[in-house]
Amino acid sequence: MDLGDKNHVLCVLDRNGSVCYEGNIPNTKDDLVKFFTRYKGASVALEAATHSPWISRLLEELGCQVLVGNPRKLRVIWDSDRKNDSRDAMMLARIARFDPDLLYPVNHRGEGAQVDLELLQARDMLVKTRTSLINHVRGSVKAFGARLRSCIFQSIPATDST
Repeated sequence: MDLGDKNHVLCVLDRNGSVCYEGNIPNTKDDLVKFFTRYKGASVALEAATHSPWISRLLEELGCQVLVGNPRKLRVIWDSDRKNDSRDAMMLARIARFDPDLLYPVNHRGEGAQVDLELLQARDMLVKTRTSLINHVRGSVKAFGARLRSCIFQSIPATDST
């Protein structure tokens, strides 16, 4: 499955390696559940990307064996002169069928760990943005020949307290 932001491209191979289905599926939980419910026990190959953590967890809950390929190691896909989503989906399916280790599979963190990491990254972004804004104000004031007195960052309110 080649993941996209709005739609995914699928290539399903039968036991003999023949393509038995090619198509698109919207990037919604309901559509993924509806499609993959009939493929319980199937191996599903996809590349690590923005949506791969939640999709891989969902497909595992549906009973699929999920192989999340490391995109940096899949040169046969990203370095192709004939790159398109359908071909990428087919290459992922064929690689997974031939030798799953060639995907250099990665393991996503669990949902709880992902939530914790997202909170830490959001806080880091807020602190960096606040620091940048404070430095901008100080620089703007200097451009007019004045200076702001030195202060600790807590004295500049993060929210309007009035």
